[in-house]
Amino acid sequence: MLNKSIKFLIENKLVAVLLLALFIAWGVVNAPFEWNTGSLPRDPVAVDAIPDIGENQQIVFTKWDGRSPQDIEDQITYPLTTSLLGIPGVKTIRSSSMFGFSSIYIIFEEDIEFYWSRSRILEKLNSLPAGLLPEGVNPALGPDATGLGQIYWYTLEGRDKDGNVTGGWDLQELLSIQDFYVKYALSSASGVSEVASIGGYVLEYQVDVNPELMRQYNIGLSEVVKAVKQSNKDVGAQTLEINQAEYLIRGLGYIKKLSDLENAVVTSKDFTSIRIKDIAKRIKFNVQTDNLKQANDAEEILIKNYETGTIDFNDVLDVQELQLRFQINLIESNRGYYTEYAIINYLTK
Repeated sequence: MLNKSIKFLIENKLVAVLLLALFIAWGVVNAPFEWNTGSLPRDPVAVDAIPDIGENQQIVFTKWDGRSPQDIEDQITYPLTTSLLGIPGVKTIRSSSMFGFSSIYIIFEEDIEFYWSRSRILEKLNSLPAGLLPEGVNPALGPDATGLGQIYWYTLEGRDKDGNVTGGWDLQELLSIQDFYVKYALSSASGVSEVASIGGYVLEYQVDVNPELMRQYNIGLSEVVKAVKQSNKDVGAQTLEINQAEYLIRGLGYIKKLSDLENAVVTSKDFTSIRIKDIAKRIKFNVQTDNLKQANDAEEILIKNYETGTIDFNDVLDVQELQLRFQINLIESNRGYYTEYAIINYLTK
């Protein structure tokens, strides 16, 4: 068969030249380089800087704040590990119990399809018997990515268009812009599995109660917690008909400013409302550290899907619009971190 094909191409040189031209054009169309192909369409193949040679594994992450590693191991890691052993195709299970959270690494056989294994784990987690885990603890399956899925690191920094540092942006504001604007723009890109944030601060309100005043009014700390929870929600009711028109009755209770929290009613004594500010030393807003990283910017990581190559996000996020709106630069991290996007961007230019 091979000899006949070679003989045919030798005898029909025009056909051989046409096939060669066809294959060259096909290669140019699918080449991952920024070539000017003219009238030819562009359909570059996905390129990875480093091949994924990791094991076929999934991660189950469970968070239980404030608990010691021994409590995490006894009440979360061990029960979950024994329950997940019966999943078909499981090769081995490894676990790690840290302060406040548990990580379980489920390694499957190489012939097990990646997303099929995720569906089996989700079925198992949804069918866990009642009382197996502590109340309020919900295990979650990790993103559909591998250890080499971190393709792009970037930071949000307060700088003008000339690159000069601009004032007025603290870490809490940068993290808020990341979580409510930039993160959604990047998550809309095809193939993005997760946008993880590192650094920054989370805004929180702190109520410092006065124990003497609480004892005087006979108020427990649980009542204060309940009042704070109920002071920030809307409630609905029925309708009221007036002059053949129906009016919807709603109770608007979302906190708009700090005084709304101060005036939240805890209880009443002798027909007099006792508010939070009557038993608290002060009510202030503060920032809580998002994680261990401390820096002068908010840093984020893009994680791609398991079956997706490196992605070009320039068409997804309008950096110039972001800069004009917030005077914040989205820049590639240049601190020696692994950035697959930067490697591919360099090699394909």
